Amino acid sequence: MTGRASTGLLLAAFVWVASPAGAQWAASCTPTGKKLFVRDVMADLYLWSNQIPALDPARFSSPEAYLEAIRYYPLDSTFSYIADRATTEAFFTASQYAGFGFSNTLDATGALRVLQVYPASPADEAGLLRGDRIVEINGRAVDEWLAAGALGTAYGLSEAGVTGELVVVRGADTFRAAMTKRPVTIPTVSHTTVFDLDGRRVGYVFFRNFVEPSFEALDAAFATLRAGGARELVLDLRYNGGGLVDVAQFLGSLIGGARTQGQVFAEYFHNDRNAFRNEILRFEAQPAALQFERLVVITTQASASASELVINALRPFIPVVIVGDRTYGKPVGQYAIPFCDKILAPVSFQLRNANGEGDFFDGLPPTCPAPDDVDAQLGDPAEGSLREALTVIATGACSAPASTTARTQRQRQGTSAPKATGWDAVLGAQ
Repeated sequence: MTGRASTGLLLAAFVWVASPAGAQWAASCTPTGKKLFVRDVMADLYLWSNQIPALDPARFSSPEAYLEAIRYYPLDSTFSYIADRATTEAFFTASQYAGFGFSNTLDATGALRVLQVYPASPADEAGLLRGDRIVEINGRAVDEWLAAGALGTAYGLSEAGVTGELVVVRGADTFRAAMTKRPVTIPTVSHTTVFDLDGRRVGYVFFRNFVEPSFEALDAAFATLRAGGARELVLDLRYNGGGLVDVAQFLGSLIGGARTQGQVFAEYFHNDRNAFRNEILRFEAQPAALQFERLVVITTQASASASELVINALRPFIPVVIVGDRTYGKPVGQYAIPFCDKILAPVSFQLRNANGEGDFFDGLPPTCPAPDDVDAQLGDPAEGSLREALTVIATGACSAPASTTARTQRQRQGTSAPKATGWDAVLGAQ
């Protein structure tokens, strides 16, 4: 749990840490044995273990089906999951996954737009850019995929060697992009800039996920901020679905500096059976820390888990201004329990800040609503959310709350979709 030794991962909406010390569950890799393993772990570790219905695991076709039947749906419709062990470990330890190397969303008009393109990926080599409109996937119109409720399967399996072809519209141009899935490395920090804002030195960091490579990437980013004389910080978490708790603790310590050192970062709360696992994490001394007096953070509904944890942990100590949209709403975390070739990640604890706050299952609301402006590139000071963040720093106030709120609500309606499950949901990538 503490330090950099934890191995874990979380994309799209999870806090993930290694299997708890001292925990032992016997696993047989027969079909029945896997289901019994899920039953035993859930009965022990699950945060809502007293809500698990008495169902016979043998009645279900798979451990995944059994988990779906027993999860506590009022709060856990997606958080607990079972995933492939090798791909999960690849994501958390190396920030890698098998895919085309881009993410997308439905905008307010129902158009499928490219949000991010990862460097040196098949999508990058095919020429995709943020803002491109995808109109056809593998010979079928996007509208047809949507009408069939099958857009989630349109890109094929997340395996190396899977091919795909897109028809893409950019302005007045239409082109085809043929790609083959392969291992893609996601840069955890992809933009680090220092803006000069009327004499103010404003640092900007676009942070994608809380995984093992994030330690080194964040150290480098904050060294750049220090060299550039940054005195204010805009932290862009708009697509960051979370990850490791110890990376969140590390980032919070870099931001808070001496002001927060030794203070409570977060407190763990388990079920009654595991109350002995409850502990307090504290902000640490970090050589690269800059001690910002205020944090302006950009979020969307894809900002989840560890992203929300950093925001919540800092709020008792420094002003935190949220720009963009309401966050995902995941104040709980999982332990990753390996069994056979799989990982079981049951919700096992809730995290609260120094003020005892941590019930934001409906997300953290924005202070200054702003659109995720897909027509502008990330890091462009003219992009809607970054422009609003810089306005807050320059003026100390939101720009135009009423009109901005209306835009954000329309965007939310256009992008609404069922919450995905598993670590790949945190990633949200193709």
